[in-house]
Amino acid sequence: MNKAQFIAALAPHFNDSKKEAAHAVEIVFDTITRTMSKGEDVMINDFGKFKKVDRKARMGRNPFTGETIKIKASKKARFLPAKGLKDVISGERKLGPAPKPEPKPVAKPVAKKAAVKKVAKKKPAAKKAVKKVAKRKPAAKKVVKKAAKKR
Repeated sequence: MNKAQFIAALAPHFNDSKKEAAHAVEIVFDTITRTMSKGEDVMINDFGKFKKVDRKARMGRNPFTGETIKIKASKKARFLPAKGLKDVISGERKLGPAPKPEPKPVAKPVAKKAAVKKVAKKKPAAKKAVKKVAKRKPAAKKVVKKAAKKR
């Protein structure tokens, strides 16, 4: 499941609003990211723990050439699944029914006022331009006909 599919799965819980579901997902991801960047752990019960891990400098090997290289110290994100999540994945524990989205509130129909339509008047300048173009076309055709007769 990618992020778009995740948002689509959450949309029914937000009154079928993908925009609100996307906003909620962004807030959760942003909060986890900001908390981890400070060096704090994010623990979600029955799901897992997100934590920042410092990796020491070490020696490694280039697989193409076989020579040993030095790998710099770095900081990585690590996720440790909780026991509850491990049990569900392994099949030891079954999940209950998925939470159902709240029913949509039924709004009473509101009587709408009749809108007054305004008739847009055409600009007279536009009509004159059309008439001028229409007058020019027949004149051009006559000239072409006369030139063809002279041959």
